[in-house]
Amino acid sequence: MTAVEANADGLIGPTHSYAGLSPGNPAASLNAGQASNPRAAVLQGLDKMKRLADLGLPQFVLPPHERPDIPFLRGLGFSGSDAAVLEKAWKEAPTFAAAACSASPMWAANAATVTPSADSGDGRVHFTPANLHTNLHRSLEHAQTKRALEALFPDERRFAVHDALWPVAHLADEGAANHVRLCAEHGAEGVNLLVWGRDAFEPWDDPYPARQTRQASEAVARRHGASGAVLAQQSRAAIAGGTFHNDVVCVGALDTLFHHALAFEDTAGTQNAIRAAAKGFEPVFVEVSEADLPLADAISSYLFNSMLVSLPDEDRLTLICPTETRDNARSHAVAEALAASNGPIGRVEYVDVRQSMRNGGGPACLRLRVVLTEAELAAANADMRLTEGLHGALSVWAATWYRDVLAPKDLADPALIDESRGALDELMGILRLGSGFYPFQRV
Repeated sequence: MTAVEANADGLIGPTHSYAGLSPGNPAASLNAGQASNPRAAVLQGLDKMKRLADLGLPQFVLPPHERPDIPFLRGLGFSGSDAAVLEKAWKEAPTFAAAACSASPMWAANAATVTPSADSGDGRVHFTPANLHTNLHRSLEHAQTKRALEALFPDERRFAVHDALWPVAHLADEGAANHVRLCAEHGAEGVNLLVWGRDAFEPWDDPYPARQTRQASEAVARRHGASGAVLAQQSRAAIAGGTFHNDVVCVGALDTLFHHALAFEDTAGTQNAIRAAAKGFEPVFVEVSEADLPLADAISSYLFNSMLVSLPDEDRLTLICPTETRDNARSHAVAEALAASNGPIGRVEYVDVRQSMRNGGGPACLRLRVVLTEAELAAANADMRLTEGLHGALSVWAATWYRDVLAPKDLADPALIDESRGALDELMGILRLGSGFYPFQRV
């Protein structure tokens, strides 16, 4: 069956900031406390989306979440006007206030795990929003994420948008950042590689958390009826080095898995399991050694957090890297050697997403990949698909509403509540999602 791989990117929200909320994420920790530029961030994200759309790939947008999350703070006992709630929270519980202001839903690779109709038990595309249980600020996302996915994929005959897994430590789920699908072609049955960091019942005393449990990956695969499911353990050494998600050291497309030598606890066993599960194709493994690219360089350059895509009318894959990959001599050498070889990756392009990168999110973090047949693509919400016109409208919208400097202390500014809500209200008109999409619109 003919199918394409579409991308749904999270629009970066007006409260984009560097609060250092993510232990085990080196970039987030390094830049904590610095001023951010929300306007530059959202425009960089939009330009990256347009780059992919111009290359011929279907591109959709996911709206930012309402931030500051005043309902969350009210649930903690803060009362009064919305401005009073924010002020009291920052004075009495600043850690919770910072979580309520985080723009982390921008990283749509964590929005959900997706199983295409070719692999699912009932022939529908299945989505399970990630509960993101490990980090407080991200655990606030899944209900609104579900609402966004239902708006983008409304036809229940073709799409199944589930609730998140029960938000407990045993079922900690980080979404597609730990999932890779390999196949002969997008419409054919594939191999769903689900990477987990720890067993839910094993003791974990490493300095950084392993965010995905094996039990969560198993539950998602069962729920979706996913055929060709292969579970693999993430390398403990990689987690200790700052690989908080497997997509920091691994990316795949079609029959090709591109990964660092330290991506998996058992590389040979993982590759053999993929080969055994593959139907109608022979997987291609492009492995980069620690000698060619030390793990620290892989993480700082985000070579593997690039987007590996199949472009129309091109026989070889294209790697869409952040400019940080180009700026690192070792990762640049690896990327250019790939393109110069006769291997499956024939071209490398670079995009500027520096505002996201400073919080530890590269091009692949900003997108959720969804394989769609022609009929499924036609059933998706066309008003959320990026066109030249929508890109222009969103660029003007962002320039109108977003600040160009946001220091950590500015997150306590009550004016930010009205600014963010005004931006989201207008966005609902641009995307034709109507009123009531956000909690503040229903009060």
